Amino acid sequence: MKSLYKTFLERAIVQHGSIAAIEDLLPSSLNTEELNAVPDHRYLAEMAACVFRAGFVWRVISNKWPGFEEVFNGFLPIWVASRSPEQIETMASDRRIVRNLTKVKSVQDNALFILDIQREHGSFGQFLASWPSEDLVGLWAYLKKHGSRLGGNSGQYFLRFSGKDTFILSQDVCTALISVGLIDKSQLTAQRDLKIAQHAFNEMQQESGRSMAELSMILALSIGPH
Repeated sequence: MKSLYKTFLERAIVQHGSIAAIEDLLPSSLNTEELNAVPDHRYLAEMAACVFRAGFVWRVISNKWPGFEEVFNGFLPIWVASRSPEQIETMASDRRIVRNLTKVKSVQDNALFILDIQREHGSFGQFLASWPSEDLVGLWAYLKKHGSRLGGNSGQYFLRFSGKDTFILSQDVCTALISVGLIDKSQLTAQRDLKIAQHAFNEMQQESGRSMAELSMILALSIGPH
């Protein structure tokens, strides 16, 4: 019986013509030392970007990003965490950013989350670096529980864009998993389904030696043009 990894890799090659074409599209991740070296204000900035992009046109957030950096003072966690309710409301009405009070409050909540992690782990980078890749769904659950608006795809994309090696359960990835009978839903929320997906990725990683991010992209590329 053909392995999951070989099945998806062969399908991706059929869709894109060659292994070289696939390799050119694979994402990279940061190693432990590189994750540790990222300052915590950059992790808060990435959390904010993912929260504001959710349900919105990503390009608009990118175009306004210099304004976000100014309004949030470079996303220094201690500075954002110490803003008064009145200051938060003023920030939420600033035309330099996308004005959304709920999301601005979430940035402050995530600053407090990062400060809590600092006290326990030394830095947010150390926390991410120490979390095992074989339990990424556990990390997603932790972000959802302790962070603000970091559940679902927002938490997954935060990790990917921050450099933490993770797979992403995009629609294409879920379609790929459905095609081999592992799951039967295009959006996974139940822990049972998430653990099935994690087990499949663990199995493919052990066989291939590839990163979770690379495997995730291979599954997406197996569905069709990227």
